[in-house]
Amino acid sequence: MRTAILIIALILLFFYHAEAYAMHIMEGFLPLFWCLFWYAAYIPFLLLGLSHIRKKIMSDASGKVVLGFAGAFAFVLSALKLPSVTGSCSHPTGVGLGAILFGPLPMAVIGGIVLLFQALLLAHGGLSTLGANSFSMAVAGHFISYWVYRAARRAGVSRNVSVFLGAALGDLATYAVTSLQLALAFPDKIGGFFLSFLKFAGIFAVTQVPLAIAEGIITVIVLDLLEQRAKGAVETLIEEEGLR
Repeated sequence: MRTAILIIALILLFFYHAEAYAMHIMEGFLPLFWCLFWYAAYIPFLLLGLSHIRKKIMSDASGKVVLGFAGAFAFVLSALKLPSVTGSCSHPTGVGLGAILFGPLPMAVIGGIVLLFQALLLAHGGLSTLGANSFSMAVAGHFISYWVYRAARRAGVSRNVSVFLGAALGDLATYAVTSLQLALAFPDKIGGFFLSFLKFAGIFAVTQVPLAIAEGIITVIVLDLLEQRAKGAVETLIEEEGLR
């Protein structure tokens, strides 16, 4: 466990710098209607996730510790800001680890908390856009990571490759949904929603594809280290999801 935490801390120290970028959809960027719409879309997942955590995780001491670690992992990775060719920044998401260990519903809660703290403490994203950012990363990213990992394991793919695919595609799914959110709010004057989506997705893809690959590799390494340090707890979590 200490080794895994040290690796995350070193990654943070290496990449993090003080200049603030709006790495999620920034405060005040979305029209009020879409802010409210995405809050309404996110809140049901938040409530279901809270119920899941209360019933299945809070009574398990080791599960609570691992859940906290998964949240810290998501916070650190999604707080890293790397300059993009567009003049803005791109970042990993950290969605794969928690989704694989706990499933998507508990991580919808943890992801929302991560994004709230980033909005309040790091000026990443914002409170008005918290619903949209939470839906893209905490909901869509975790669900895609979980489904991809689950499908790969059931198809006989090795555990590490499945983890890599789940983490990498969950990262890309987050940005695909963000592109959709921006395209709905700001359709192109000529090409409409579809052309706007292609523009936003194309901008994100330049830096996000290599980042997704890196995130997949990091998630495999951290899960292996976590399994070595908290072997019983991790094995139990994966077996309970039926994904071993």
